Amino acid sequence: MGRAAILLMKDIYDPILAFVGVPANVVTIVILSRGNCGLSKCVSVYMVAMATADLLVIIFNLIVNQIFNYHFTYSFLSYTVVCKFILYNNCAVVDMSVWFTVSFSFDRFVSICFQEFKRKYWTKRTAIVVTVTITVLAYLKGILMLFSYGPERIINNVQWGCWPKVEVFTLPAWEAYSWIQTLSAPLIPFAFIALFNSLTVRIILVANRVRRELRGHNTNNQSDPEMENRRRSIILLFTISGSFILLWITAAVSFSLTRLSSTVYFQGDYSDPGYIATESGYLLEFLSCCTNTCIYAVTQRKFREELKTLLKSPWSLIRRLVKNEIKLNQTKDSSHN
Repeated sequence: MGRAAILLMKDIYDPILAFVGVPANVVTIVILSRGNCGLSKCVSVYMVAMATADLLVIIFNLIVNQIFNYHFTYSFLSYTVVCKFILYNNCAVVDMSVWFTVSFSFDRFVSICFQEFKRKYWTKRTAIVVTVTITVLAYLKGILMLFSYGPERIINNVQWGCWPKVEVFTLPAWEAYSWIQTLSAPLIPFAFIALFNSLTVRIILVANRVRRELRGHNTNNQSDPEMENRRRSIILLFTISGSFILLWITAAVSFSLTRLSSTVYFQGDYSDPGYIATESGYLLEFLSCCTNTCIYAVTQRKFREELKTLLKSPWSLIRRLVKNEIKLNQTKDSSHN
């Protein structure tokens, strides 16, 4: 009997996603850090934070945990101490990726809907404080992960692998912690994103209607810079949050059903629908860490221009080096003559 279809899909999908995801997020971080995309410093901080968290998810959750651990068994990554740290870090970076998206949605909500509060909240310093706080809380929340796993096996007094301790499935405290993990990423973020986006749209529709009435019917055909800015903000907000929800929904449903049914994640049957749903959720979750670059390229004109400039810069450097080398050779030849 051949390998299960889900395993074959992972063998093909994971390396491709890693190959695309790492440079895509690195390029996004570089472009946004330059500050030439016409975005405010506050927005740029959130978007750089999201790209950084997505990059960490691709590196640790996908490359280290899914690819290296699977293909290189009994490497140093399989030591129980290292394995526990990897699981702990995976949990933290996923929380960061999710909650940075929530903070971006809240930032858009505040900047569009509350002009008075915007002056105090909508600053680069506030954005940095928010992202640092989320990072610290994400790592603090995951500390218990270090104590919920023991060695999967012991060979020659060396502990290998990670396996959930019995207490995780029997003690109410661990059951509560498991639910906290599920609710915090991504069920509660789903609710916050839906709330902020719905309120933002409602307020913008009302404001636009009032603005059109104030401008009068004679100016309907003239462009309105304020409404155009709002439209771009809404497009960016909805593409990012909508992509996040669509790609995370499978993982959210799978995690929730696993908790409600009190089933173990994997029991040896690769054709089990629960296992396939969980792994499919992971695949889509990893994909969500690669989509923001495409979203920025599609929705932001200045980001596209910066991306073209960045992609051309290595070739421009090579051309300059070649020209300098040719000039240097010509100078040497003329001096010899």
